[in-house]
Amino acid sequence: MSTDGFGARALAEEGVALCRRSEWDKGIQLLGKAVGAKGMGEDLPGVAYSYLGVGVARLQKQLREGLKLCEHAVRIQFYEPDNHMNLAKVHLLTNNRRGAVEAIARGLKLDPQHAGLRGLRQEIGVRKRPVLKFLGRNNPINRLLGRIRHDFAGE
Repeated sequence: MSTDGFGARALAEEGVALCRRSEWDKGIQLLGKAVGAKGMGEDLPGVAYSYLGVGVARLQKQLREGLKLCEHAVRIQFYEPDNHMNLAKVHLLTNNRRGAVEAIARGLKLDPQHAGLRGLRQEIGVRKRPVLKFLGRNNPINRLLGRIRHDFAGE
């Protein structure tokens, strides 16, 4: 299959479908070919870049490249919840919990019922506000009061 014009788009669509079916090795191969042919423009759907980003970050341990691809995907196709989900996944791989939480929140604003985003949010949990808002989250008093609140609520 040629990788120019329609061929690159077809490769990207097939690659995304494979990744969604958890066939990551095959999927990122096709996505890599499609992105290699088209570059980092707007010729391909954003989800192609975001799934490639998750794949290279998770499988090839290229975290910086994966983050760059996912951020590009959100820039060109911000209205696609999967792009925010994939960006959140890469943020988690880079131990950036705050970035992941923000990406999940943006994605859920677009689609509150998105199963992947809801699952990620549940997986990482939702932190409650500090008991004393004028003190930092890591302040020993806030930590103690937070534990007491947690124990008292029976959570």
